[in-house]
Amino acid sequence: MAFFSPFSSRSTDRRTFRASHIASAVTLLMLGSAHAQSQTEITITDSAPSQVSGFGDVPLGKAPFSAVSIDQQTLQDIGAQRVSDALRLDASVADSYNSPAYWDSLSVRGYTLDNRYNYRREGLPISAETMIPMDNKERIELFKGTSGIQAGTSAPGGLVNYVVKRPPSAKDETIRSVSASYGGGQSSSIGLDLGGRFGQDQALGYRFNAAYEDLNPFIQNTKGHRQLLALAMDWRITPDTKLEWEIERSERQQMGVNGYSLWEGATGLPPVVDPKTNLTRQSWSVPAIFGATTGSIRFKQALGQGWLWSTQYGAQHLRTDDRLSFGFGCGGNCDRFYADGSFDVYDYRSDNERRLTEALQSSLTGQMKVAGLTHNLTFSAARSRQLDRLQATQLYSYAGTSAANGSPVPVQVLDQTYANVNRSEYSTELAMTDRIELTAKTSAWFGLRHTQSDRSTVSLDAANPNPQHQSTGFTTPWLALSHEYSHGSTAYASYGEGVELFAAPNNANYANAGQFLGVQRSKQVELGAKGKVGSTLSWNTALFHIERPAAYDFAGERVVDGTQTHKGLDAGLQWRHQQWQLAGQAQWLDARLSGALLNTALNGSKPLNVPALTLRALAQYRFADVPGLRTSLRLSHEGARRVTEDGSINLPSWTTLDFAAHYDTRISGTRTQWTLAVDNLTDRHYWRESPKQFGHYYLYPGAPRTLRLGVKASF
Repeated sequence: MAFFSPFSSRSTDRRTFRASHIASAVTLLMLGSAHAQSQTEITITDSAPSQVSGFGDVPLGKAPFSAVSIDQQTLQDIGAQRVSDALRLDASVADSYNSPAYWDSLSVRGYTLDNRYNYRREGLPISAETMIPMDNKERIELFKGTSGIQAGTSAPGGLVNYVVKRPPSAKDETIRSVSASYGGGQSSSIGLDLGGRFGQDQALGYRFNAAYEDLNPFIQNTKGHRQLLALAMDWRITPDTKLEWEIERSERQQMGVNGYSLWEGATGLPPVVDPKTNLTRQSWSVPAIFGATTGSIRFKQALGQGWLWSTQYGAQHLRTDDRLSFGFGCGGNCDRFYADGSFDVYDYRSDNERRLTEALQSSLTGQMKVAGLTHNLTFSAARSRQLDRLQATQLYSYAGTSAANGSPVPVQVLDQTYANVNRSEYSTELAMTDRIELTAKTSAWFGLRHTQSDRSTVSLDAANPNPQHQSTGFTTPWLALSHEYSHGSTAYASYGEGVELFAAPNNANYANAGQFLGVQRSKQVELGAKGKVGSTLSWNTALFHIERPAAYDFAGERVVDGTQTHKGLDAGLQWRHQQWQLAGQAQWLDARLSGALLNTALNGSKPLNVPALTLRALAQYRFADVPGLRTSLRLSHEGARRVTEDGSINLPSWTTLDFAAHYDTRISGTRTQWTLAVDNLTDRHYWRESPKQFGHYYLYPGAPRTLRLGVKASF
């Protein structure tokens, strides 16, 4: 398939997606239907299509892979403000240096997702090195496992896709809703959701979302605010031709929160600190600012005989002032706090960070028969680029030493800086998938993606620019065999590969900061089954084995050495009967390091901050005597995990309970949904996670008991 790329690695000045191209479309909101109707409620079903599967709209219940789709109603029920709130419902997902008031950092199947490569919006790549709002998201999709067929470059574990709210499909349907919430401390928010169709034959559709929140969470001295404006539109040009586009602009400004740490010389964990305390906040601290403009446009054309051609373009512009009063080490060289719990405080500021992600993708999908077998084919070609443009230097200035529970330190001289590194990456990808219907019940699945990558870096240190360049090509296969049984269940086996382009962190603590560490390949084998029993019971289970090269810190450098192997079982069960709904999902994980040549002491050990057992469960009851009232109890359990490499210090397991009551009613004809939720019902005090980052051990406390109130009115 011929493909023309608009992105050149020799120039960064090509024309990009600009908000001004469609911002004027906001005025079309005034032309929507004035007839108010209630919003269609969306429920979770295992047949929801997955945009990140690589195989089109194959129902998840019949697909030969593990995936979840979290819908709008569930996002509303749990008050999700970030993707970690939503994905924490799944047992395969855990925190991985997931700091409050900062962008999400998650692991899936024990592997930390790469925020540069493992996230999608409407199926196109975006950077998750920012705070992504949830107010205009229809659902969150998570593909589990090595994702080489979905992405040319990505870490193993999983791929996250954000699906935005679209205009209503029915000609006479309108969406008019206002929502408000209070809680999680003293934060308060308000949101607006409008949608409808207009024009001749209702060919034009719109969906407009706006939100504002005063951030005042349970963590003291962490105030801020955020805001969002988003517009999605479509144009049904003909019955066979459709144009869709969407754009969103968001900004979040908030004081940062630093993690706690181990104490020097201690043989165990320190006492759990008060999670309401912002330990490193100082009078001279400044808030971090995350700004983003993201948009996409796609053209779909039905070609007849079941074939569909689509082309889409997406762009994301990020501007970040990354700032934090940082607690780190003791005396500048320690991987933990002082023996009495005190710690050194640094002022970290990296202002005006700019990141650009662009992608253009064209695909052709359809069916054809070869040798009597039906082939469901997709051919696609994509061209993308990622550019990181930073200021010449970052500030990382020592301020003084703070007491164990946080204390003021003097205002420092802002004179300790280090040079930044700019990055550029261009890739061209050609992909093909084929689902072959061997029989009415048995299918063979094949996928192949070839990626040509061209990346470069240059230090902004004028005395030592140290430019690097790497061009490489690689092919990632994926194949599976599935069989559907007469009673409605599906069994499958799959094999896939993925590729990572490792690089050392852009951090002055590393002797090889910013340097490329080669192209590394990961592999996964999965055996799974899923199905339903009547209309009340559904289940799924998957055995997986994933291998990827291990990356760790050694002798002041980030190195790739040895293998990190994760073997596990992911199983879920959901039962509905009359007023009751019971659901549970568990993941058992055996993660090990082996083959290390530089630090042989790691061989046979478990990776840090990876729980062996994770459990999520839900019990929900709908009251027949009070129509519209339902209550739920959610359980989260994460098993013990290693804090130190030698296993001498471990984080104990923890369990929390979240209670919620939801009441749907009508007030003067207006549909109103009320929510009262109490998170961490028993007020459990615990260490939530224990990551090691930049050579330092961190401890993050779990959130205390918090109250959340919400209301949504649909006119």
